[in-house]
Amino acid sequence: MTTDNLVTLNANPKMVHELAPYKTLSDDELNSRIAAVRQQLGDSLLILGHHYQQDEVIAQTDLRGDSYKLSEMAAASKSCRTIVFCGVHFMAETADILANRPEKLAERDGARVKVILPDMAAGCSMADMAGIAQVEAAWDDMADVIDTEKIIPVTYINSAASLKAFCGRHGGIVCTSSNAGAVLDWAFQRGERVFFFPDQHLGRNTALKMDITEDQMPVWDPYATDMGGNTDDAIRNSKVILWKGHCSVHQMFRAEHVHAFRKQHEGIQILVHPECPREVNDLADVSGSTGKIIETVQSAPAGTKWAIGTELHLVNRLKAEHPEQEIHFLSPVVCMCATMYRIDLPHLCWTLENLRDGAVVNQILVDEETTKWSLIALERMLAVK
Repeated sequence: MTTDNLVTLNANPKMVHELAPYKTLSDDELNSRIAAVRQQLGDSLLILGHHYQQDEVIAQTDLRGDSYKLSEMAAASKSCRTIVFCGVHFMAETADILANRPEKLAERDGARVKVILPDMAAGCSMADMAGIAQVEAAWDDMADVIDTEKIIPVTYINSAASLKAFCGRHGGIVCTSSNAGAVLDWAFQRGERVFFFPDQHLGRNTALKMDITEDQMPVWDPYATDMGGNTDDAIRNSKVILWKGHCSVHQMFRAEHVHAFRKQHEGIQILVHPECPREVNDLADVSGSTGKIIETVQSAPAGTKWAIGTELHLVNRLKAEHPEQEIHFLSPVVCMCATMYRIDLPHLCWTLENLRDGAVVNQILVDEETTKWSLIALERMLAVK
């Protein structure tokens, strides 16, 4: 897991409750103890739950959503003083950046909102595929054959804060899966090329809709010895340079899965996330962000059939919430976000009871310089219409 920022575990180790005993408790006891802490701390505490979390964790959250929306909603709270983010590391970093930006600190007379990640091992395989040293090295290598002043770096929000800061420093921007097209338009208004990381599939699927061809999108392999595994001419002829990264969940979906569902279920529609490979995305009836996937199902008439290509917990939750529709998971292979799955009731209860008793465990702190440049890239994203 990439941890380029400062992480503070706790101020007084003697005060910290051990985690092990919590793993022996029943769900009923854990739920009761979590509810007691929530009642005691009141609206000074916000528990955020990403859509991919387990149902029992989602049931204990105050807000549910995608990574950026959750951070934005929490930062808007006037009373919140602690965020417990049931998600992964980069999400907690973004929450710390947004909740403690200068104007928010001024509103609270300098008091920081503490951001806690219940399990520090809850990382993101995609985010970890692009380290800041690798991206900086790639940037320097590109400068040997093209003018980097005319490249606009774009990082998917599913990335470490250090990469968001890199984009801020180099005239770049952050994107989400819902606004990637608008962000690429913004970038091409300001430069000749886009350097897109860490997810190649979102970058490729978005650029293809803009009539950029595959041969104009070389893939940069950070482990290749020369020019990311490309010829100099491939880089010179590029429009979008894609980082060789992917989501381990969405990478699992295949074109044959789509064909099988269409053969077996007459009238079924394929609904996928744009982090899926091109061969799946091109075959889908609808491709969109997590929010769009949810909205599509919510607005569909009874009797609609869907095969959905995204994280398993979300698909199962949609299936349970919409029994009037026929909903299937697109892959025959169990495909969940393993790192997100690390957040469970024992970790959540342990985190909250430590907080109640004055020990802040697993606090995420992004340093001031990284926060400053990350905010610039994030604010550019927010300005894109």
